[in-house]
Parts: sequence; structure tokens; C-alpha cells
Amino acid sequence: MKYIDEYRDANAAAVLANEIRRITTAPWTVMEICGGQTHAIVRFGLDSLLPPEITLVHGPGCPVCVTPVELIEKAIEIASKPGVIFCSFGDMLRVPGISRDLLSVKATGGDVRIVYSPLDALRLAAENPLREVVFFAVGFETTAPANAMAVLQAHRKGIGNFTLLVAHVRVPPAMEAILSARENRVQGFLAAGHVCAVMGYGEYEPIARKYGVPVVVTGFEPVDILQGIRMCVAQLEEGRSDVENQYARSVQRAGNLPAQKAIREVFREVDRKWRGVGKIAGSGLGLREKYAGYDAETRFGLAGLAAEEDSECISGSILRGIRKPHECPAFGSRCTPESPLGATMVSSEGACAAYYRYRRMK
Repeated sequence: MKYIDEYRDANAAAVLANEIRRITTAPWTVMEICGGQTHAIVRFGLDSLLPPEITLVHGPGCPVCVTPVELIEKAIEIASKPGVIFCSFGDMLRVPGISRDLLSVKATGGDVRIVYSPLDALRLAAENPLREVVFFAVGFETTAPANAMAVLQAHRKGIGNFTLLVAHVRVPPAMEAILSARENRVQGFLAAGHVCAVMGYGEYEPIARKYGVPVVVTGFEPVDILQGIRMCVAQLEEGRSDVENQYARSVQRAGNLPAQKAIREVFREVDRKWRGVGKIAGSGLGLREKYAGYDAETRFGLAGLAAEEDSECISGSILRGIRKPHECPAFGSRCTPESPLGATMVSSEGACAAYYRYRRMK
């Protein structure tokens, strides 16, 4: 962002915090969806600027964190095979499986590589035609267009040694799962601006109407987040449940139509299991039949592999906004970034990682 300073201006933040205090007359619980927003809130202490009536809880908006352990086990199984180049974003290498992680596979001789784009993995496949190249396709709708384009290019160029291990998840079904749960206490949402930049925000309007909760599309800097909270609290105080767009400089209601077209061409909606949460209907993306040849689970015969999560990790409760990281008995002792029990302590967007980095001494 070219003009980042104005979105971190202390005076502007103070004005917004005062406005939130002025309009708040009742207790409200607001969930920020994105892990990037969580890190900004914790890093800059934004929650400490709010009146005591406002409670912020952290949502499941960290795709690394919600990737189920069985997919991590599949990734480890594939990456351990001879002749495979396994490509991933860096965060995924430390996410624990049952007994080890992808970094351990790399340390024992597996060809595991950090890449910055699925197109980097596709290039490796073109350069190494005698080896299988697998890209770990993790992310919300934000990263789906690039992964779709990689498949489309592989198909067009006839590159047959390239596959995706697909772990894509979708935000709206997760929001509905949270709102329909018996233990839910979320009364309003700050929606992830980058997801909405791709998908728009029209799909949130039925959720706002059905559950009577305001949804505010919000950016990632302190002033963005405080403005989003003010807009959400104003709706709650007025008894409204609309979808509003704080992040208008980057998001339009319709979203990015060419990106959506690429997603629809390559992917279809599927049920997806979320780490610590369970299976959510229609919450994932899977490859369409036309592109099934690019599915790593099928190519390596791992579609039926199942695995159980660590019972000590409470990341599921954290991702649903029921508990906070410091409420975990293992936080900072048996669970650290060097020896994590769950992905929320590893990912750069994980809530536990944010609390460990910025609030552990407290």
C-alpha cells in the first residue's frame, strides 16, 4: 500500500476509538474473520482502545490453521515419495501432523520447496518432466484464482506431471456454521477485505438477513479495523443487520469477475473438514471432473486416508470464537512456535501465534 501511514495514524485511531465509546450503550461481541486482522488487533492493541462493553473474538480466517490434520498427513506421505517435488507456501512446513511435519520430511531428504506462487510449481514441473510436482493449494477464495490459473495453464500446455493437493475453504459456510452453533455468541462480523476483493460481498447479504447480524467488509490496518468496528457497533446499536463496505478502496460489491470465472471453471463446491471444527457442508473447493487428473489425492491414491487431531489442542474453540489463546493450559509451555500442538501457533495469521508474539509476557 503506497499510503500506509494514514491508516496507522494514531490521531485518527483515537478519534475512532472515542466515537466507538460514545455510541456504545450495550455489550456486543464482534468477530473478525481474518487472521491478518487478528494480528493487527493484537499487535497494535486495538482491543485495549475499545470500551469494556465491546468484546472482540477471533474467527476461522486463517487457512493454514483450519487445514485438517489428515491433509497434512497426505502432504507428508506425498512429499516423502521418491521422484516428487513437493511445493508449498512456507507457513505449511511447520504445521504439525500426527508425529511430524513437512519440515521434518525436508530434513530427512524429501524434496520439499517453498514457492511464492503455484506458477512457480508449474514452472518446476515443466523443467523436470520426469518428476511429479505437487503444489499444496491452501487458502480461502483469495488464493483460488491463482491455483485455478495454474491448472488451466497446465491443461493448455499439456503438462501432465503437475498436481494440486487441494485444501481450499470458503468463508460464508463457516460463518453460518458459527452462527448456527448452540454456543455461538457472535453478534456481528468484520469480513475479510481480501476475500471480498475477489468474491464481492453480495453472498454475505443472505447471511446478514437470515441471522440478523451486521457484516462489515474491513481492511487490515488499525484505522481500517477501528472504522469497521465503529460501523458494526453503530448497526448493532440501531438494530440493523446490513452488509456495509469499509474497504471501499479495494472492494466492490460484485468483486473480481474474471477471477470468479476462473474459480468456477476449475473448482466446484464440496464439503470440507476444518481442523478443530469438523466438516462443514459446501465449505470447500474441489477440482471439477474435467480437471480431476490434476488432483494429487487421486494420483497418489490417498483419498481415503484419515487421521485424528491432537486432543490437547483447543484451536477449534479458538477458531469458533469460544475461547482465546491464553485460556489454553498448554499456551506458551507445551505449545510454542518451536513445538506447536496446533496450526494456530505456527501460522503467521494464527491467533495463538499473535498472542505468543505480542502478549505472552502479559
